[in-house]
Amino acid sequence: MKHHAQIFKALADPIRLRIVLLLQSEGELCVCDLMAVLKLPQSTVSRHLAYLKRSCWVDIRRQGVWMYYQLSRESCQMCRELLETLKKSVGNLPEAESDRKAFAEFKKKPPSACN
Repeated sequence: MKHHAQIFKALADPIRLRIVLLLQSEGELCVCDLMAVLKLPQSTVSRHLAYLKRSCWVDIRRQGVWMYYQLSRESCQMCRELLETLKKSVGNLPEAESDRKAFAEFKKKPPSACN
């Protein structure tokens, strides 16, 4: 029961929900991608990513000094079902669409030190 509560708590925060939706639509992202879209400092984004990691929502991959995040490939059945529900119900909210547009604009810019 405690694990299930943690799964829902992770999605209860608007920033973490936005991160999950971005990872769902864009795939693997680094912290700087998320910082640019969410307009939040690295420490805040990293803190939310750490929470999502502890809640089994994301996997981490290191490449050099950069950390890349993606939705967990080993997620439980409930998480997979919740992701489908999110995609159908929440993925079209104005905030989610705005985040996807912001990410597309960010990717059009010349590569930063992050990429």
